[in-house]
Amino acid sequence: MTPGTALTLNNISFQNDGVFNQTGGTVAFTGATPTVVNGNSVPAFYDIDFNKPGGTLSLQTDITINNGLLFIGGLLDLNGRVISLGTNGLLANESENSHIMGTSGYVQITQLLNAPSAINPGQLGATITSSQDLGLVNIRRGHQSQINNSGSGSSILRYYDIIPTNNTALNAFLHLEYLDAELNGLNENNLTIWRSNDNINWTNFGRVGNSTTLNYVEKNGINELARFTLSTIDNPLPLRWSSFNTQCLSGQVRVNWKTEQEQNTKSFTIKRSADGRNWIVITTVPAAGYSSSSIAYSYTDPQPLPGKSYYQVYQQDFDGRQTVSPVLLNQCDVEDGLKVYPNPTANTSWINIQSTRSSAIMLRLYDSKGALVQQRSENIQNGNNQLELHMDHVAKGIYSLVISWMDGQTKVVKVIRD
Repeated sequence: MTPGTALTLNNISFQNDGVFNQTGGTVAFTGATPTVVNGNSVPAFYDIDFNKPGGTLSLQTDITINNGLLFIGGLLDLNGRVISLGTNGLLANESENSHIMGTSGYVQITQLLNAPSAINPGQLGATITSSQDLGLVNIRRGHQSQINNSGSGSSILRYYDIIPTNNTALNAFLHLEYLDAELNGLNENNLTIWRSNDNINWTNFGRVGNSTTLNYVEKNGINELARFTLSTIDNPLPLRWSSFNTQCLSGQVRVNWKTEQEQNTKSFTIKRSADGRNWIVITTVPAAGYSSSSIAYSYTDPQPLPGKSYYQVYQQDFDGRQTVSPVLLNQCDVEDGLKVYPNPTANTSWINIQSTRSSAIMLRLYDSKGALVQQRSENIQNGNNQLELHMDHVAKGIYSLVISWMDGQTKVVKVIRD
C-alpha cells in the first residue's frame, strides 16, 4: 500500500501469513461484528482508522503502527499482545467509547528525550517534563489492575512502564491520564500516583494536581522513573519490604529491614534457621500500625549460629494476615560477593550481594541485542543484601545484569529467562 490508498475491512478480520509492510495509506476497520488481527507474521501498518461503534477488534498477534491509530468508535482488545508504535507512531482521539483495553499486553513507543518539556510520547497519556537528558526512553502502557506483594489492593485499569537510559536525579514532573472506564471502582477524587521498581511493591507518591473532569493526576519531584499507576490511599498498594539486610557486628548479627506506607501492621517476627528449612522464632518487634513514610527496623541477634545461618521476617496484620520477607543467607566470613538465583528463572530471581561497605548501586538489565529493558537504583548496606529481580515481563532469552557502584566498580552476571 502506498500513500493515498485505502483498505476498508467492514466486518472482516485481517490475517497476515506473509509480509505486510505498509509505507502509506490507511487500513480502516469498520462494522459492529467482532473481528481479529491474526496470522503467522507481524503486520506493519502505517495508518489505522478504527471505526467499529459497538464492536471490538481483538489482537491475536503483535502489530506495528508506524504513523497513527485513529479511534472513531469501538474497543481494541490487546488480548495479551503488543502494539509497537516504533519511534514516531501515536494514538489519536481515544475516548470513553473508543479506546485500548485488555487484561494483558501493552502498547509501547521508544523515543529520545533530552530535557523534555511536557512531552507525551505516542500520546499514550504519560506527559514528562525534566531538565535532564533521559536518553532513549521506552514507554509502555498496559491495562491490568496492579496488586501488592500480598496479592491484595488494586489500581485503575492502566499502568505505565517508563524506562529511560539515564534514570537518576531527574527531578521530573509527571502528568498521567486515565479514562472513567478504567477507574475499576475507585473514587477518582482520591487518586494519587503510585510507583513500583519491581511491579509488586508500591510507594504512594501523592499528587500536586488533578482533575476529575479532564481525567489526570500530576506529581513533581520524581527523581527516578519506573512503573506508575493510580490508586487510592484506602486501597492499599503499599511497599512492604523496602530493603532486607543482615550485618555481622563483633560476634552478633544485626537484621535490618524497611517498610513503606504501612497499614494495619501489628508486629514483625524474626526467625532463624541453620538449614533454611527448620526455623525458630528469636524475637518479635512491634510494628508502626499505620504510616505514610518509610520506617527502618532492626534487631541484633546476640547469639547467632556459627558459620552460615538464614533469617526471615514475618509481618503480622491486626486482622491476622501475614506477609513474609525473602530468606536471607548470612555468612560473616565472606568478603564481597554476588550471586543471582534461581538462574535460569521463569519469573523472579534474587540478587544476593555480600558487601563490606554501604553504597548506592544501579541495576541495569540488557537483552541479547544490548537494549536496556529494566533499570533501578538501590541502596545496599554493609553485610548481606537481598534484592528481587523480576523477569516475568521479559521474553525468554539470555540477559546481562550490570550492577554499578558509586565508586565506579561494575559487575556483570548472565541471567537466563526460560
